[in-house]
Amino acid sequence: MSEILEEFEQEIEEGDSKGVSFYLKIFSLLVVVVGFGIYVGDMLFGKSSLDVLLDLQSNKQILEKSVESFKQENAILQKEYFELKDLDPDSKGF
Repeated sequence: MSEILEEFEQEIEEGDSKGVSFYLKIFSLLVVVVGFGIYVGDMLFGKSSLDVLLDLQSNKQILEKSVESFKQENAILQKEYFELKDLDPDSKGF
């Protein structure tokens, strides 16, 4: 009878270590997945990403204003150039 009890205790101990190992693997996998999710979320929606987005939007507005001012300056300079060369837009230019 004691032999049967010893075998039963061995099976319980082996089964228990396998169960703990399984739950430890599941828990570690869960920690890795959550950690990776937090990392990706921080990269996409973190403070640094927001700062970069706001800086890019500000730079876009500044560049659009610069383009408009350069277009106006270019039109004025072209008009001045044609006036200095005495060229008519209707003439052939040569």
